[in-house]
Amino acid sequence: MLHVEIAACSETGDRTHNEDDLRYGNTGPLWHAVLSDGAGGHRGGAIASDLVVRLAALGMQSAPQATPETLTRIICDAHAALGEQQHGRRGHERMHATVVALWIDTRREQAIWTHVGDSRLYLLRHGQVQRVTNDDSVVERMVHAGYLSRAEARYHPRKNQLLSAMGSAESVEPNTVEQVVPIDDGDAFLLCTDGWWDHFEPRDIETAFVAAKSPQHWLEIMAEQIRRAGVTNQDNYSAVAVWIGDPAETTCVGEYL
Repeated sequence: MLHVEIAACSETGDRTHNEDDLRYGNTGPLWHAVLSDGAGGHRGGAIASDLVVRLAALGMQSAPQATPETLTRIICDAHAALGEQQHGRRGHERMHATVVALWIDTRREQAIWTHVGDSRLYLLRHGQVQRVTNDDSVVERMVHAGYLSRAEARYHPRKNQLLSAMGSAESVEPNTVEQVVPIDDGDAFLLCTDGWWDHFEPRDIETAFVAAKSPQHWLEIMAEQIRRAGVTNQDNYSAVAVWIGDPAETTCVGEYL
């Protein structure tokens, strides 16, 4: 059975309150991590992200087996519950949230994941990083259509405009992997909100990873880089680091996957 170690970090930045939320844990061999970035007036974003995270985590804790179909249902149920919470709550009519969730079966040595919005999941294998989610955003679509480069997308004025979000009036289609993904001892995952990933190119994440002694240390290195950047009106920034076994023993920085 694979060994799992998880750490988390969530900071307010320059905002008055933190609208990010996250949870992680395990039920026997099944480990989960879920993260959400909320938005909405009168602290509605904090309510939205808390609800999404709590329901997603509860759903994964209660399920007997980690399957893509189950994870999709859990996220759709959380979306419906968030929509119901908006009815009759003045000032909360437009609260919504992103979500990214990772589910690991240590006995079967496999993982599944899903997301809605622009919170991301990265996979590191042998120290090499791969972003395994694609943002539900206008800019991401423009990149895939060839209208923008990755460099141009980073500074585009519409980079935060989402095409799908939890709690929206429309139904959501969670971006769940179609099949379970085999994982190995030495793999690592990073779940993060846009306030976090906006500071890093893939090579930056790799460099921090190589220097880290633990998942908590990995997050501390990156969080310090965010603080040193001193961005005006820095957004909330949050991340969850998941290490499978001891990634430090298998790290080898090279070309991207």
